[in-house]
Amino acid sequence: YGIRTYWPDGSPGSPSTNDWQEDADNVHLQKGRWYPSAVTLSNGSMLVMGGQDGSNGNPVPSLELLPQVGPVINLDFLQRTNPNNLYPFLTVLPGGGLFVGYYNEARILDPATFDTVRTLPQIPGNVNNPGAGRTYPLEGTAVVFPQKAPYTDPVTMLICGGSTVGNALANDNCVTIQPENTTSNWTIERMPSQRVMPCIAALPDGTYLIANGAKQGVAGFGLANTPNFNAVLYDPTKPLNQRMTVMANTTIARLYHSEAILLQDGRVLISGSDPQDGKNPEEYRVEVFEPPYALSGLPKPTYTITNKDWAYSQSVTVTVTSGNTANMKASLMGAVSSTHGNSMGQRTFFPDFSCAGNTCTVVAPPNNKVCPPGWFQLFLLDNGIPSNSVWVRIGGDPASIGNWPPSSAFTKPGL
Repeated sequence: YGIRTYWPDGSPGSPSTNDWQEDADNVHLQKGRWYPSAVTLSNGSMLVMGGQDGSNGNPVPSLELLPQVGPVINLDFLQRTNPNNLYPFLTVLPGGGLFVGYYNEARILDPATFDTVRTLPQIPGNVNNPGAGRTYPLEGTAVVFPQKAPYTDPVTMLICGGSTVGNALANDNCVTIQPENTTSNWTIERMPSQRVMPCIAALPDGTYLIANGAKQGVAGFGLANTPNFNAVLYDPTKPLNQRMTVMANTTIARLYHSEAILLQDGRVLISGSDPQDGKNPEEYRVEVFEPPYALSGLPKPTYTITNKDWAYSQSVTVTVTSGNTANMKASLMGAVSSTHGNSMGQRTFFPDFSCAGNTCTVVAPPNNKVCPPGWFQLFLLDNGIPSNSVWVRIGGDPASIGNWPPSSAFTKPGL
């Protein structure tokens, strides 16, 4: 039940010396949770949902808040869909509701009561099994489409891959929906190949890298076959059914317990795999995927910034030190925790951006519903070529996480 925290204190060229800390006797969850999901809410607190009481154990069909407020709240839809709803997909929507994707279902919860506001249409599976699932152990992956100033367009959710109960045929499609559009339904797009246990990484130009996984099976030890070595680039700006482009192959099987995460130079770190299948090794090797912009040969723009702690709607000055500001734009990429197909914390914003000479202004997103408070990588893009990023905080720390937990066993960074 114990809660661990980690405060990175390193810098480029200087490794972090801090370590994970815990005080399980005094700081812990109200329920033991194996394979839950977590999300930062609009008020800065953390919501933890779902899980089991151990590996292949009894369901824990509930949610709780950190710092602790009140008892756990039971969720009948998680009880009903156990065990195919672990690591549910969670996203705060601009209207304030909480999107929850689990098994082959999705709904929007009220952010105060956590009652269901809207039950979305059933998530389609594949031609072999319309009831195929999308969350562990039928593991797919999910992200939010980019949000662009002035943030009036409906938000779109993207879910890719997954598998089926029984014959474990991996899904060969992605699905999208605008959950806050009351007339919307899921739209299916065919992927180049079947994929269960995929990972997806949002890129600073607004595209997404889909990688890792297998073509048959489910998530777990020794439960998947035929590694999918191929990478796919998904571009939401292209017409439907023309958004996926086949990229390069790896030679390393990335199966159960693999990850993909965006680096500050715009490349993607690919790591992990622990299938325990007698055929593919536990992986200690890491790879870096270079998106097309990294192979263009064009120079990266560069910039400097002083203010790294932004209020909502604040105009922040950056100084461009190289690059053509005439066609430049900015992107903000949410801090991500990548595990089991889940990119917790993923958000992509294209904020309002303007320049007068080499002095440019970025306008922070307007509120905590469009953009829950947290840390973001700021990239500048010169004709699609991203700079190296700088970490900025948006929205402060309204839940005082920097001074939590209330235990002397933890080193805390403060607000």
